[in-house]
Amino acid sequence: MARMGFDAQPKLRILSDSDIRRIHESALDILENTGVMFRSDEALKILAGAGAVVDFKAGRARFPKKMVLDAIAGCPPGVTLYTTDGKPAVKLEGNEFHYAPGSTALKSGAGDGRDAKEAVSADLRDIVRLVDRLPHIHLQSTAVVVSDVPRAVGDLYRLYIVLKYSNKPVITGAFSIEGLTDMKNMLAAVVGGDRVLAEKPVAVFDVCPSPPLMWTDISTHNIMDCARYSLPVEFISMPLSGANAPATIAGSVLQHTAETLSGVVLAQVVRKGTPVIYGGAPSFFEMRFGTTPMGSVETMMVDVCYAQMGKFYGLPTHTYTATTDSKLLDMQAGVESSLGSVLGALGGINVISGPGMYDFLTCQSLTKLVVDNEICGMVYRLLKGVDTSDDALALDLIKSSGPGADYLSNPHTLKFFKQEQYVPGPVVDRRDRKNWLARGATDMITKAGEAVAKVLAAPPPASLSANQSSALDSVVRGIMKKHGISSLPLGPEAAGA
Repeated sequence: MARMGFDAQPKLRILSDSDIRRIHESALDILENTGVMFRSDEALKILAGAGAVVDFKAGRARFPKKMVLDAIAGCPPGVTLYTTDGKPAVKLEGNEFHYAPGSTALKSGAGDGRDAKEAVSADLRDIVRLVDRLPHIHLQSTAVVVSDVPRAVGDLYRLYIVLKYSNKPVITGAFSIEGLTDMKNMLAAVVGGDRVLAEKPVAVFDVCPSPPLMWTDISTHNIMDCARYSLPVEFISMPLSGANAPATIAGSVLQHTAETLSGVVLAQVVRKGTPVIYGGAPSFFEMRFGTTPMGSVETMMVDVCYAQMGKFYGLPTHTYTATTDSKLLDMQAGVESSLGSVLGALGGINVISGPGMYDFLTCQSLTKLVVDNEICGMVYRLLKGVDTSDDALALDLIKSSGPGADYLSNPHTLKFFKQEQYVPGPVVDRRDRKNWLARGATDMITKAGEAVAKVLAAPPPASLSANQSSALDSVVRGIMKKHGISSLPLGPEAAGA
């Protein structure tokens, strides 16, 4: 297939071309001879009708090689996401690279992260408002699971809050079969209808297999519904090396490949051309403690390797990194978040989810979002590379200036110093000790907290027009009525209340 090649491989390459080809062929072997379980008779019937060999009793589908290759060929090479007022915002293709906050944390932490608590709606509102102002985090996410709303609307209410407080595109996901359609209706109400939503998507839906080699009823239907509604679907395969996947990096990447391609096949069988993102959230199982470290270097290596597979298939890629397993915003948090962010970027991954998260993806932190935004800014500068033009190389300048020259007031310096250097925000201190002491000797966490307070003290900008907001409220009221819900923490009130 023409789209399967190595030209688009990233700067950091862990797998060789022959490694990639071997993993690809091995994944096809698994899909054709072992198969994948789909806990949905509807999905199995659709797959059987499209050429899969289906064992309905076992719930297992086996895919002929050609069926998988045709599905890959049917995927768009990229996805463009839009703001809620219809402007192109983020491209996910080629070497485009963007950050999103980590999503679906259960807790929210303040300050140094020590006092994490169950997240509520107001926490998500504050996260969304902050991310809306962070220049290096281009996407929103439904960052936390809020505990103060009925479970039946827990997924869609997160999306409601994001849409109310920001018009950046959002990475989200449904907790039920019905929830995805409700969320699609909310998005369509905001952008002006189903057709506009399909043409200019504003959200990506995460869908996760249950490793190894299985899709639940909810995940299966979420894939099919995303395809039917032309919504971008992001596959989040989560091999846990040594627990529900082989204990090796290569074996985990192979399982990730087979699981992800099985999702790609289902999406393309339901509707050819469904936009897909080759994502994941793998982890290396920590045998000593029974934990799932996202900050281990082996986890990051799996990330980079499966991204190489996604590049091989010509698909936009995603991963969870730039996060930490530390329970505090301490040196471990800085080391793991920075290392993951840099390796993911050099690995050519199009979307990195993770900023703001700590403690094994269970906590979201406003403070860490501000700090991570600076890491993101530095990584963007790294990816910008080095200008080696004649002017930047400055050969003539160095020769003419000679030994002992002063460059500080040279016009060449005035021309280049701002464009060559990433200038961080106030949380990164580059003053000398004397001036640092004179300004209160504050640390990074204190300064990040001040930055958060400044953003939240300002009036929130209107992310939706009055008509968009009214249409969204109307859809949510209908959902509330369906579930017998009279009120939600940040609105809307039920009709007639």
